[in-house]
Amino acid sequence: MTLKTPASAAPLAARRPVTRTVHGVDLVDDYGWMRAANWQEALRDPAVLPAEITAHLVAENAYAEEALAPLKPLIDTMVAEMRGRIKEDDAGVPVADGPFEYYDRFREGGQHPIVCRRPRGSETGEQIMLDGDALAAGKAFFDLGGAAHSADHGRLAWSFDDKGSEFFTLRIRDLGTGEDLADVIEETGGDAVWSTDASALYYIRLDDNHRPLRIFRHVIGKPVADDALVFEEKDTSVFVGMGEATAGGLALISCSQSDSTETWALDLTDPVAAPWLVLPRLGEIKAYPDYHPDYRGRKTLFIRTNDEAEDYRIVATPLATPGREHWEEIVPHRPGVLVLSATVLKDWLVRLERENALPRIVIRNLTSGEEHAIAFDEEAYSLGILPGYEFDTDTLRFVYSSMTTPSETFDYDMRARTRVLRKRQEVPSGHDASAYVTRRLLAPAADGETVPVSLVYHRDTPLDGSAPVLLYGYGSYGHSLPASFSTARLSLVDRGFIYAIAHVRGGMEKGYRWYRTGKREFKANTFADFIAAAEHLIAQGLTAKGRIVAQGGSAGGMLMGAIANMRPELFAGILAEVPFVDVVNTMLDDTLPLTPPEWLEWGNPITDPEAFRRMLAYSPYDNVTAQAYPPILALAGVSDPRVTYWEPAKWVARLRAAKTDANPVLLLTNMDAGHGGAAGRFDRLAEVARSYAFAVAVTGGKLA
Repeated sequence: MTLKTPASAAPLAARRPVTRTVHGVDLVDDYGWMRAANWQEALRDPAVLPAEITAHLVAENAYAEEALAPLKPLIDTMVAEMRGRIKEDDAGVPVADGPFEYYDRFREGGQHPIVCRRPRGSETGEQIMLDGDALAAGKAFFDLGGAAHSADHGRLAWSFDDKGSEFFTLRIRDLGTGEDLADVIEETGGDAVWSTDASALYYIRLDDNHRPLRIFRHVIGKPVADDALVFEEKDTSVFVGMGEATAGGLALISCSQSDSTETWALDLTDPVAAPWLVLPRLGEIKAYPDYHPDYRGRKTLFIRTNDEAEDYRIVATPLATPGREHWEEIVPHRPGVLVLSATVLKDWLVRLERENALPRIVIRNLTSGEEHAIAFDEEAYSLGILPGYEFDTDTLRFVYSSMTTPSETFDYDMRARTRVLRKRQEVPSGHDASAYVTRRLLAPAADGETVPVSLVYHRDTPLDGSAPVLLYGYGSYGHSLPASFSTARLSLVDRGFIYAIAHVRGGMEKGYRWYRTGKREFKANTFADFIAAAEHLIAQGLTAKGRIVAQGGSAGGMLMGAIANMRPELFAGILAEVPFVDVVNTMLDDTLPLTPPEWLEWGNPITDPEAFRRMLAYSPYDNVTAQAYPPILALAGVSDPRVTYWEPAKWVARLRAAKTDANPVLLLTNMDAGHGGAAGRFDRLAEVARSYAFAVAVTGGKLA
């Protein structure tokens, strides 16, 4: 059975063409009216959207739900399978900090985390600091944000978003009484950094355009209106972030762009301190510092940087004199070995690096300079470091998984070089790793590059070209896709699917060059790589043309729109989740939250005619044409500040008006959520199951 076009007529969006000329090119937008003039207000309260726009989105939802109704038995079955693989009363491994251990857990049937602590080394004496289920009660959407305890363990700064708009409200809880203080701080980024004496906290307040540009100091118990502005970035293309160093006592403020960084420091021991500049912007150079208060008798910054090192190196410099002329090289640059992160502890420098698309952890003794590595033998796997609270420790926590192996959390003694398994992901319904196969292929691209493709499939899946494939891709911002374990994915794999991840250019799976050659003037490589991955799976006899379902979200949704225009015949269906498809119009609109920061990723079409024409050549919305398209399911969030709801809505309208086939094009907009979809862990399963059921349907699978 395949997905059928509903009997009801598809919603017909009114065409109201508006023409504007940009760099001598006439741009005609038939559906620009879908962008609400009051979009900023609507982010905070979707109820204020103009009635015509709301009615159109609701009509699209009804049409999509009619089309997907035959899939409901399969969706329900998949949700039950996925839920059966989740340990419902699961708990994280506690993280020690002074007299306490902090951890999150879930209750049986609970959707949201419970944030807890207990006395260090004890299995009893649990204190529930935040009950996510209780806080979410009665709300259509609820996302528990950051939770940061003060150094004296007496207070907890915590945040929540109840709209999906990523405007977080910050509260302060007295951990002695369990009650929240009167202090309520609205429209923050969600995280907070405490002063050392717990008398104040620092937070980032988002502006009207949802941009993180200002840091404020809030003194506990004082009116929020009196909060002091301690840092402000005037450049709207910059993202401001803030975090406390593991060593404590110092906060590092980051001002980041796509290709450059700037860092300021703030003394958390001084209640009226002002930030000072430690690492200025140095052209197209990134520098990410961590802090050691007593390395060789001085306060020191350890800096991971791509200065004269495309795949990054690590240097050290005195905090008092951080200029490049004082940099001492600690870990030299090695082309093709990408240094992903660097963590400084009292006696150790720990880095996560990747070579040939496989990660490893390297541990360096800061006294002797001796190094050793932690790596694994599987053909494709995921490895990550879990940060702790304590600086003076010999214990490193890391997590390992592969596409066949559930995640395992280890505590590693860096001095003894021994590891203890602290947790293995439980799959209550059972999981036999030997029943599955994971592989890494290299797909040849037209320009001679090879594109890594990670696969997982059931050992009984026929490899004769008949198997359907779900091919996932992203390929932007240097974000790499891990070859990690997913319990939800098994609901496809157990139905004969090959699940594949295309590690296309624009990510950093093969080093920083892999990212650099998939952005701006090289963006077309991202799309060509994904197509090359699909063609290689066909050439290897694993699947056939028209048996591949493509999936991607956000910037990966732009990839979906591009490949749908370029090679629609390759695909049985397209899953485009919160897709960034109206690229030209969005990048021409400097009032939108992400537009100025994104110019360094895509180019600035306002000032650069070449960037404009390059963008216009691939923008999915602008390149929809009269041709046959496969079935398409587009997902959106009405309060999404990253990819606004009107991008997929306009794209679907233009597809319906132009395409020459009878395949359904569906749009589902979550009217209660934003970019991440549903926040509850079980509600999210229903969204995943719907996408997977769509993949089964368009490839002719059984819908029960």
